[in-house]
Amino acid sequence: MQPRNYSPADTLMMNIDQAMRTLFGRPQVTERTNPAGDIPDTELTEQERDHIARLMRINHTGEVCAQALYQGQALTARDPEVRRSMERSAAEENDHLDWCEQRVEQLGGRLSVLNPIWYAGSFAIGAAAGLAGDKWSLGFVAETEKQVEGHLDEHLNQVPQHDARTRVILEQMKADEIVHGEKARAHGGVSLPQPIKALMKVTAKIMTKSVYRL
Repeated sequence: MQPRNYSPADTLMMNIDQAMRTLFGRPQVTERTNPAGDIPDTELTEQERDHIARLMRINHTGEVCAQALYQGQALTARDPEVRRSMERSAAEENDHLDWCEQRVEQLGGRLSVLNPIWYAGSFAIGAAAGLAGDKWSLGFVAETEKQVEGHLDEHLNQVPQHDARTRVILEQMKADEIVHGEKARAHGGVSLPQPIKALMKVTAKIMTKSVYRL
């Protein structure tokens, strides 16, 4: 079967639908189940629950950014194979989005009110990276996943060992991010200039601090 060619209007509507699902609805997930599904919850202090919920809120916003980034890049990617690869990675990031939202709700927390702002900014960055060329776009993905891996390690160090539900979600997310980064490099992603990497770290720090509070 030949792949369908979508008109610009179709593409615009699909991107709007994706944005609405990411920000205000339930994301379209893959066939994978929540890795914490069969793990019983554990007793946590009120302070622990609040802190972990805030950490998972940060991770949820990070996945909102990832969705926007992949959507923007897929929109402007030149190589159809690269576009398909990004779309699959985006689908797996949707799993993370759903798992994080579920865990935030279980802990009695709430999602960030800043998500629409971060989505819009990330979509613009993704589209710009795609316009720069697939090798730069994929390099941006690889660097993003590398930095996300580092953030997940920091959160794992802060989550109590007895909170197995949160930890297994973070560990599966970390494993997926490593695969996504390797996939981006395998498709030709190049290493970004150091100033861009530094700017990405500063932006991520602003996001984590603001979302922890809001």
